[in-house]
Amino acid sequence: MGMRHTLIDVTPLRSSPPFRRLWIGQTLSGFGSQMTLVAVMFQVWQMTKSPTWTGAVGLAQAIPLIALGLFAGSLVDRLDRRKFYLLTTSGQAVCSLLLALQGFLGHFPAAGVLGLVALQSCFVAGGGPASRTFIPHLLPKHQLAAGLALRRIAFQGAMLLGPALGGLIVGGLGVGACYLIDAFTFVAALYGAFGLPRMNPGEEPARPGLRGVLDGLAFVGRTPVIRGALLTDLATTVLSMPISLFPLVNAERFGGNPRTLGLFLTAIAVGGVAASLFSGTFIRLPRPGLVMLGGSATWGVALTLFGMSPSPWVGLAFLVIAGAADTVSVVSRSTVVQMHTPHELLGRVSAAEQIVGQAGPDIGNMRGGLIADATSGASALVSGGLLCLGAVAVVGATTADLRSSSATSPPHTASASP
Repeated sequence: MGMRHTLIDVTPLRSSPPFRRLWIGQTLSGFGSQMTLVAVMFQVWQMTKSPTWTGAVGLAQAIPLIALGLFAGSLVDRLDRRKFYLLTTSGQAVCSLLLALQGFLGHFPAAGVLGLVALQSCFVAGGGPASRTFIPHLLPKHQLAAGLALRRIAFQGAMLLGPALGGLIVGGLGVGACYLIDAFTFVAALYGAFGLPRMNPGEEPARPGLRGVLDGLAFVGRTPVIRGALLTDLATTVLSMPISLFPLVNAERFGGNPRTLGLFLTAIAVGGVAASLFSGTFIRLPRPGLVMLGGSATWGVALTLFGMSPSPWVGLAFLVIAGAADTVSVVSRSTVVQMHTPHELLGRVSAAEQIVGQAGPDIGNMRGGLIADATSGASALVSGGLLCLGAVAVVGATTADLRSSSATSPPHTASASP
């Protein structure tokens, strides 16, 4: 009984066939996305030899999420969420095909590659919030945390194998083949979504245009537990995200071999998968907000030690710890957000969560590249880790509702309209 409550809970996969199909499809698609991340980083690095340019990959992903995310979330709260997800996923697949074409043809400028990355991110800005609304539709409330943990282990499993496989494919077949495989994996995501039931936003759909966006922001602003959760993650990722520094660290510690570049993301994924496999140890804890704060602080400590490590292999071990802490933090944050958001606002709040969870790291990667160019990779890593610790301490100390939030707290039922 003790071991069963320690390991990940797979009940949602057994009890909900639509959730199971969606989970399988998104898992396979996630492998392709992680491979493409390695391919883009490697291609831009080979073109420019600049950590600022590799950091700009994150900026190209972040700008569409920030500019379009909240409006896309408002659309999610007005339309059939399933159809909207199918449309945006198809758009991502087309962008992957265009990346593959330029990869095979060659002689495409780095700015053009970033433009395709930005175009794909426009579709992610809509598909991400839609996807985040599915789990409350498909699972009963008592399985919500378990479903989120399964979603996280799928992402981390893709990170575990996708980057390493992407490095091998880039080294052997080139970036074009890597992008093409990613395009094919979107077929699995579409298959998983086709089996979903119709998903209307509820009895009170979002108001059109800017008014609907402002309604969502007003709800986040007046709900301390959600506001605190999003601020913690935003401060953490913007201040300490290390991924843009991996090509530089790989060049310093492993001679720039593309086959070892994937190891950095794989190390984070190893920790994430381990934390997910034993997610029963934290998803059943009564205060997910407090768990999230602890995970975020551990992430900052691990990245500080990674930057200070003189040994490349010991440094990878600290990335494993960082990956485990990140999974604890993300699953706990998503639980807090889902538990405290009413159904009719879930698209807009999910869009805000996506901006924090994806655009925040992208901006953080740009920050890391700029600091590394001005100082060194180690300085960028250590300063980011210490700033992360300070930010977590400030948010935790000033947001009592986040520290005391309960996994069984009822969601707010306030109307979206002011």
